[in-house]
Amino acid sequence: MTRSAFFIILHILPVYLISQDSTVKNPLSFSGFADVYYQYDFNKPGDGNRPDFIYSHNRHNEFTLNLGYVKATYTTRQIRANLALAAGSYMNANYAEEPGVLKNIFEARLGVKLSKRKNIWLDAGILPSHIGFESAASKESWTLTRSIMAENTPYFEGGAKITFTTDDGKWLLSGMALNGWQRITRVNGNSLMCWGTQLQYKPSDKVWLNYSSFVGTDKPDSARLLRYFHNIYAIFFITEKIGFTLGFDIGSEEKIRPARGHNTWYSPVGILKYCITDKWTIAGRVEHYNDKKGVIITTTAPNGFQTAGYSMNIDYAPVKNVLLRGEGRVLKSKDPFFIKDNSLVKKDIFMTASIAVSF
Repeated sequence: MTRSAFFIILHILPVYLISQDSTVKNPLSFSGFADVYYQYDFNKPGDGNRPDFIYSHNRHNEFTLNLGYVKATYTTRQIRANLALAAGSYMNANYAEEPGVLKNIFEARLGVKLSKRKNIWLDAGILPSHIGFESAASKESWTLTRSIMAENTPYFEGGAKITFTTDDGKWLLSGMALNGWQRITRVNGNSLMCWGTQLQYKPSDKVWLNYSSFVGTDKPDSARLLRYFHNIYAIFFITEKIGFTLGFDIGSEEKIRPARGHNTWYSPVGILKYCITDKWTIAGRVEHYNDKKGVIITTTAPNGFQTAGYSMNIDYAPVKNVLLRGEGRVLKSKDPFFIKDNSLVKKDIFMTASIAVSF
């Protein structure tokens, strides 16, 4: 989608659609979210920044805003639109490559229902990513911090998608045309559109199965390397109090030409959640990220990025829209590449606490 086409859709389409559909009372609503956190990294980074593969809750030894946004939502039977403006350390890290005012747009999308009888929607704009089960809004995720898997796949995407959901809500199928791998604006010099798919199956309230894919490139035509990516996860609620999430990502990208073949990376993660009471919850996570050739995470280590992680968090919800969280987390790599006291070490231990409020 070109930039001019995007702004035509953004400015002209809402006026037409609103004039065509006024069947829902009070279609406009407002909401918001804020996540303030403090994090202490025992490796004590001198510049206050966590390792560069961490994009959410990435500041050391300071109280700061990870993500705060205000959102306007317009919904009728035939159209839907969201606009959310945001700030915080999450926005600074993830939107660093976007120009100007786009650095503060968390979401901006327009949707049109294409069928009166079937649940088929066309959405375009700045959309939440179709990859992964972890949200940028920490309150919606089982763990306080995001897994390495989530940190290094798109949180958002610019483009358009068509989605079909069955009448019983059990099946969802989406296809999308995208501007890149976590891109609002396409990389300069890249003429190739990227593509994605998503298939979800929810046989019951206790089971959620998902497969998502991405095909494309995030480089200019002169250095084009095609990337193929697959995201699979399953969420199970074993009982009303116990939930389990199992995820697996695998991707491959063409080697630098003229070499043949592909470089591959993968990441499994498992999260177990236990609701002690209506107000108290604990969750534990085990994860691994293997990127020997540095496709996604670049290091100078001889074995590339091969890191395991373990975390435990405890949550307290005094009221429905407030969540207090604490988490301890350990990352351990095969080779020493974490920095501590100007030396390379294999381990990074950190503690995080946050207050998240939605309204």
